Amino acid sequence: MISVLTIVKGRANALINLLKGLEMNTVLPDEVVIVFMNEPIRNIPALPFPVHCHTILKNGQLPLAAARNLAAEKANGDFLIFLDVDCIPGATLIADYQRHQNATTLWSGTVRYLRKDATEQDGFLTSMDFWSDPDPIRGEMNEIPYALFWSLNFACSRSVYHHIGGFDEGYEGYGAEDTDFSFTASEMHVPLKHIPAIAYHQYHESFSPPLNHLKDIVGNANRFYQKWKKWPMEGWLKAFSDLGLIEWHPTRIILKRQPAEQEIIAALKK
Repeated sequence: MISVLTIVKGRANALINLLKGLEMNTVLPDEVVIVFMNEPIRNIPALPFPVHCHTILKNGQLPLAAARNLAAEKANGDFLIFLDVDCIPGATLIADYQRHQNATTLWSGTVRYLRKDATEQDGFLTSMDFWSDPDPIRGEMNEIPYALFWSLNFACSRSVYHHIGGFDEGYEGYGAEDTDFSFTASEMHVPLKHIPAIAYHQYHESFSPPLNHLKDIVGNANRFYQKWKKWPMEGWLKAFSDLGLIEWHPTRIILKRQPAEQEIIAALKK
C-alpha cells in the first residue's frame, strides 16, 4: 500500500495542483495524507483516492519535522512518498517509486523548477517539462550525497522511516531538519539512492539568503552542530555573517540582530 504525504501552510493553489498531478498519475496512490500546520483543515475536492487530513498546532515556528512525523504516523501504507506542497508529481512518479518499494533504501526523487508563470498556462499539467528547468545543483547528479538530500521529493518504506527514527523534532521552523534526517540515515547505514521520479516545484517568492528565516536557521544550525560537529547551510551562514547579522564562532552561532525590512526586500529573488 502506497501513501503520499504532504504538509501544508497556506499555498492553497499549490496543494490543488499537487492533488491534480496525483490524479493524473499512471498509478494512483492508495491514500494521501495531508497535515495542515498552524491552520484549520480545508475542504478537499472529490478525488479517485482517499485523502486523510490532520492538523498540528504550535505557536511561533512552523513544526516541519513534527508535521512530517505526524503524517507518517497517520499513514496506513507500508511505503511512504513525501512531496512538498509546492511539488506537482510527474505522471509516472508513483510508478517510478513503486518499482523500488521493497528495498531497504532511502530514495531521493528528481526535482525540476517551474518558471514563474508556468502554472498560469493552459494545459500546463501535461507540458511541465517544457515549462521547467533542472535543479541547478543536483540536476546532473546520478547519485545524491547525504549532505545534499532534500525533503521536497523522497520515499522510503515505513520500516526504513522508523529505523532512521523519523525527523528530529528538536528542529523548529525552517532549515537543516532534512539534512539531519539524511545524516541519521547514513549513521544507521541506510543507503541513499537517486531515481528519476520527477516532481515539478511550483514557483513562489523566495529570498537569497533567506533572511525571512534567520532566527530558525540560526537555532537549527546550532542544534545540527551540537549533534554532528559540522555546520549545515554554510553558504547562508556566511551570507548572514557578512551582513553582520550573526557572530559565527567555531562551535556556536550568536544572533546579533534581526535584518531590517530593506535588507529582506533586497534579498528577494528576482
